Amino acid sequence: MSGDRRNDSAEGSTSRSATTSTGNHQHQQQAAPLMSRYESQKRRDWNTFGQYLRNQAPPVALSQCNFNHVLDFLRYLDQFGKTKVHLHSCAFFGQPEPPAPCTCPLRQAWGSLDALIGRLRAAYEENGGSPETNPFGNGAIRVYLREIKECQAKARGIPYKKKKKKRNQIKATDETKASKQAA
Repeated sequence: MSGDRRNDSAEGSTSRSATTSTGNHQHQQQAAPLMSRYESQKRRDWNTFGQYLRNQAPPVALSQCNFNHVLDFLRYLDQFGKTKVHLHSCAFFGQPEPPAPCTCPLRQAWGSLDALIGRLRAAYEENGGSPETNPFGNGAIRVYLREIKECQAKARGIPYKKKKKKRNQIKATDETKASKQAA
């Protein structure tokens, strides 16, 4: 009998400690919820932009930040880019898959910059900024991104077509088919 009691008490202490550690683990997860990949990236981008402003001479307060600071930040990021953008003078300008390497600069890809601006725009408002004064939502930023997109498309020989034109062409085709069927 004494052997049975030892097993019972050993099992009881094991199950209690397992419950306690599981309970602590659940409590830790509730206390510090895991951020999504998007939220983590948004926080990282926001911190990077804040550091960029602090490193300016003289440092720029977030309340004094405007679209020009954002444009300068985007240009600064180009030095860390991985997308080859051929210059007009390059023999491979306009070729989607050049046959040999060249000395053209690496830049940030348009899609990366567009996503970055979206995250920073959201982070600005989450950190107390008003939508009306959001420098990331300024029209100059949209124009800059559009120019980057067009420039990179030409340099790589990839034609970008506006989606609106495609939709209108589809509607026109559908209307033409419908009128032929009705006749």
